[in-house]
Amino acid sequence: MKINEIKIKTNSKNYSIIIGRNLIGKIDKILTKSKIDFEKCLIVADKNIPNRFKKVLYKKLRKKKLFKIEILPSENIKKYSTIDKIHKLLFQKRFNRTDCVISFGGGIIGDVVGFAASIFKRGIKFINVPSTLLSQVDSSIGGKTGVNNEYGKNLIGSFYQPDLVISDVNILGSLPKREIICGYAEIFKSSIINNYNNFNYLEQNLEKILKLKSPYIEKSILKSCNLKKMVVEKDESEKSFRKILNLGHTFAHSYESTLGFSKKLNHGEAVILGIKSAAEFSHNIKILPKKKLNIILNHINKIGMDPKIYKFFKKKDTDKIINFMKSDKKNNSKNINLILIKDFGKIKLNFHINHIILKKFLLNSLN
Repeated sequence: MKINEIKIKTNSKNYSIIIGRNLIGKIDKILTKSKIDFEKCLIVADKNIPNRFKKVLYKKLRKKKLFKIEILPSENIKKYSTIDKIHKLLFQKRFNRTDCVISFGGGIIGDVVGFAASIFKRGIKFINVPSTLLSQVDSSIGGKTGVNNEYGKNLIGSFYQPDLVISDVNILGSLPKREIICGYAEIFKSSIINNYNNFNYLEQNLEKILKLKSPYIEKSILKSCNLKKMVVEKDESEKSFRKILNLGHTFAHSYESTLGFSKKLNHGEAVILGIKSAAEFSHNIKILPKKKLNIILNHINKIGMDPKIYKFFKKKDTDKIINFMKSDKKNNSKNINLILIKDFGKIKLNFHINHIILKKFLLNSLN
C-alpha cells in the first residue's frame, strides 16, 4: 500500500496526517521529511500496545533524549492527576516548548497527552501516533483534547492541533474484534454525514473492513479522515458546523457517563447505540423517513454488537441519562441540543428539544 498524506490547514496550525503500513519503523525519516526537530522527547504509551511496536518506536527515536511513561488506558485516567504525572516529568527533565511529547495509544491516551501538551508552558510540540482504529479515524484529528469530571465526559479541555499524526495500519491487526467495532462506529458515523455512496461502500464491504482487509480498511480510514479534514478546516473550534461530527454523541456520552464509564459499554459501542437513538428519534419527530431509518438500523444489526438500549439500562436510569444530556457542552439553553438525521448527507444541527420529550422517548425505547 502506498503512503497517503492528508494536509490539514487550520487557523492555529497546519499539519499532516500520514496513513500507511510499517510507518512506526519509518518515524525518524517521516520527522525529517516533515521538518520536525526536537532535542528531548517524552513518549506516553498505552501499556496494551504489543511490545514489538513500542520497541521499534523507542529504537527509532534513540538518538533523542528519550523519556517514557506507560499508562493503562481507561476513562478513569482522564483526570488531572494523570496530567500532573506527565507535567512533573516534563518539569523535572527541563523540557521546553521546542521539545516534544508523543502520544502512542488510542483516543484516551491522545486526549490526555494532547491536553497536557496544550497547557505545558502554553503549548509544547505534540505528535500523535494513534494505535486504535477509533483514534486513527477520529480522535487523533482535529485538535480536541480533554479530561472528564463528575458532570460528564470531556467537559474540561482545549483545542490543540498536533504537529503531526502518524497512522500505521499494521498495528490495527493487534486489536481485539471489540476494538475494531469501536473504531468502525466513527467510520459508520462519517458515512451517514457524508453521503449515501460512502455508506453504500461500507454496506457492500462491511465484513472485509471489519477483518482489516486491504484495500478496504485503508479506503475507509481515508474517507473518514477526509471528511473530518473538511469539517475541521471549516470550523476548527466547533462554533457551528463542526457540531455535525457529534452525531449520536449526545446520547453516547450520556450512556457512558450513566454507566460510570464501565467496560460494559465502550465508547464506540456507545456511539453506535447513540446513532441508533438519534436515528429513531429523528424518525419519531418525522424528519427521517422510515425507509432510511430501516437502512441505518439494518446496517447496525450487521456490525456485531447487540444495540438494544434495554440491555444496558432500566427505566429508573432515564433521569440520570437526561441529567448528563443537560450537561452536554453543546447546550446553550435550558433545552437539550441534538444532532439529528434527515437523510444520508443531510444532518440537522442545533435541534433544541425539551428534556420531557426526550425522557418519554427513552422510556418508550426501554419497553
